[in-house]
Amino acid sequence: MAITSANQLELLQTAEAVAREKMIDPSLVVEAMEESLARAAKSRYGAEMDIRVAIDRKTGRATFTRVRTVVEDEELENYQSELTVEQARQYMENPQVGDTLVEEVPPVELGRIAAQSAKQVILQKVREAERDRQFEEFQDRKGTIINGVVKREEYGNVIVDVGRGEGILRRNEKIGRESYRPNDRVRCFIKDVRRETRGPQIFLSRTAPEFMAELFKMEVPEIYDGIIEIKAVARDPGSRAKIAVVSYDNSIDPVGACVGMRGSRVQAVVNELQGEKIDIIPWNEDVPTFLVNALQPAEVSKVVLDEEAERIEVVVPDEQLSLAIGRRGQNVRLASQLTGLDIDIMTESDESARRQKEFEERTQLFVNTLDVDEFFAQLLVAEGFTNLEEVAYVELDELLVIDGVDEDTAKELQARARDFLEAQAKAAIEKARELGVEDSLFDFEGLTPQMIQALAEDGVKTLEDFATCADWELAGGWTTVNGERVKDEGLLEPFDMSLEEAQNMIMTARIALGWVDPAELEAGEDAAEGEDNAEEAEA
Repeated sequence: MAITSANQLELLQTAEAVAREKMIDPSLVVEAMEESLARAAKSRYGAEMDIRVAIDRKTGRATFTRVRTVVEDEELENYQSELTVEQARQYMENPQVGDTLVEEVPPVELGRIAAQSAKQVILQKVREAERDRQFEEFQDRKGTIINGVVKREEYGNVIVDVGRGEGILRRNEKIGRESYRPNDRVRCFIKDVRRETRGPQIFLSRTAPEFMAELFKMEVPEIYDGIIEIKAVARDPGSRAKIAVVSYDNSIDPVGACVGMRGSRVQAVVNELQGEKIDIIPWNEDVPTFLVNALQPAEVSKVVLDEEAERIEVVVPDEQLSLAIGRRGQNVRLASQLTGLDIDIMTESDESARRQKEFEERTQLFVNTLDVDEFFAQLLVAEGFTNLEEVAYVELDELLVIDGVDEDTAKELQARARDFLEAQAKAAIEKARELGVEDSLFDFEGLTPQMIQALAEDGVKTLEDFATCADWELAGGWTTVNGERVKDEGLLEPFDMSLEEAQNMIMTARIALGWVDPAELEAGEDAAEGEDNAEEAEA
């Protein structure tokens, strides 16, 4: 086959036809043709030669050229594609290193094998260009809904024709027991687009929370216009979902707008999600209020929020417990996903029993340590005293408000509390000494003898040992294991040490040991503060 002797316009017509079919730039196809012809020419003239081909975009004429680069004498390696300055003087005036000598060479007649090779190069280039186009197109559409046609099912995964490509709807991304037949129309959410060797992989989903959010955006004009915002979505695909919405226009009810006239808007979403029941909840920036809304339809009596642990305790009437938890824990699980907090639910009777137990434990503590009768100890607990430190170091006036307590009695109570605490501290110091604690740890400000004893029992016996601890090892924290939050008990957590206090103490110890330069630390903090201020200014 002699491509060069063929009608030269045929090259351009072929390029345009291929480009139109594959929906890519015609110049990419022409470049592929140029590369394939150049490769064929190299096989004819020699692989070491730098042969280049240029196809005129108007006439289709292919020009074959040999390119040689001027190099220093000692750098000359390839005589076919390089020449020295002296050699270049035969062809050009005043040659400089880096100049190129371009000579036109006769066109190459392609044999059958060369033509086949050229065809493979063109097909490969066209395929790569098509893949790049697909990736760019679907990358831009990531996070949106797309309509497709089912092509086939492979091992439970559905292959969907999405127009200019194929998407995969995996088994775990389908709602419930959905099954599809070829040519069924399906609506999916483009969850991810990845560039892979065999082409862009388009991963679809019908279980993603974002899918439901996008459906509401399509059905509710106020969401599309930004008047109403979807703040959070939690789904148990095919069964139940909760969606939190807020309105930026006081005259528009966000829940009513999402429900629509006679439920028309929400019903359209429910139908698309195979009958998934949807609770539409008004969002509130006050976390306890938002949680009370999220646990609907159950009623909530009381909410106790622990922001540091990101946990929340909810008290419900006894008869509301099953409703609050939901079937198989569904209601509380969705509410937890919606708020981003771990939720503990207890009944009013459970909470009452727990409060009673705490009351009895504190009463017994005061009876045993202050040598008072049970009635007097109960009075202390009822006034809000929870431990001996509060009794020992509180202002005297706060003890005088208790019925039957005069100034002498109050002073005696404080004296007994301090004596007991001092005896505890002395015992803790003796125990820590026995365990081998060094003076450097005893001299460190902020650690009580009881804390030092607790550290020593875990092998922390020097200031160096203390400085190598992590803040969560001291104050405790939470880690996620297999999707569940697990509590890490801290060595000093029983002493109510916060994470921030632990961080400050460890850093103070490192500075005292010379491991950290305070000046560098301050400079780093100033830089971080400057970045924060810059970000706020931009916002």
